[in-house]
Amino acid sequence: MDTFEEKVQAMKNMAPEDVQAAVEKLKSICTCPTCPSYNRCAKDGKELLFCTTGKSFMCISDEKSCICPTCPVARDMGLKYTFFCTRGAEKAQRYEHTVWGTKMV
Repeated sequence: MDTFEEKVQAMKNMAPEDVQAAVEKLKSICTCPTCPSYNRCAKDGKELLFCTTGKSFMCISDEKSCICPTCPVARDMGLKYTFFCTRGAEKAQRYEHTVWGTKMV
């Protein structure tokens, strides 16, 4: 079991208010707003933490560049994938890779 799987398992055993506090902590260190792919629509919609919440909701469609690998959330959570704002959350990308044997494009 890797770091991401351990963190997800730990969160499953937390009380809902503790999960929410953990998510808020991650949001506070999220670097999505500094990414070249992040845009005004995402900012206005207060979209953050795509690695956890999944793709941008109708705001980000162009992959300009990705700073996910340098994000403290990615390091803390042991994330393997990138471009979460357009390709989906870590969990979704891991599933896709497992089912199809390739990364989502």
